[in-house]
Amino acid sequence: MKDKMEDIDQLIKETLTKEEAKFYDDLDEQGVFAMILGIFKGKNKWIMFMMNVMTLVFFVLFIYCLVKFFQAEATKELIKWSIGTIIFLLGVSMLKMFSWMQMDKNALLREMKRLELQVSSLANKLSS
Repeated sequence: MKDKMEDIDQLIKETLTKEEAKFYDDLDEQGVFAMILGIFKGKNKWIMFMMNVMTLVFFVLFIYCLVKFFQAEATKELIKWSIGTIIFLLGVSMLKMFSWMQMDKNALLREMKRLELQVSSLANKLSS
C-alpha cells in the first residue's frame, strides 16, 4: 500500500510546478509534536494559548483539591474536596479534548488541501 501511495505522490509531483510541488510537500503528514505546535498558528492562536493557561490553572487546582481531600478528616470536607477534584479534572479533560479536536481539524484541512491540489493537477493534465 505504501508503494502505491509513493507512486501516486510521485506522479502528482511530476505534473505540478515547482511552487505547487513545494506546497504539496508541506501538506505531508505531521508527527504529534508538529501537530501540537500547529494549533498555536493561525487566527485562533490566542484562544489556544488562553486555553492552555486555563488547563494549567485547572490542573493546579485539581492537585490542590486532591491534597486537601487526603488531609480532610470530616465527611463534609471529604465530599467538598472530592467534588472540587472531580470538577477540575473534568475541566482539564474537556480542554485537552478541545485541543485534540483542533489538531484533528488541522489534519483534515491539510488532507482536503492535498485533494484539491490533486484534483487541480488532474484537471490541468486532462485539459492539456
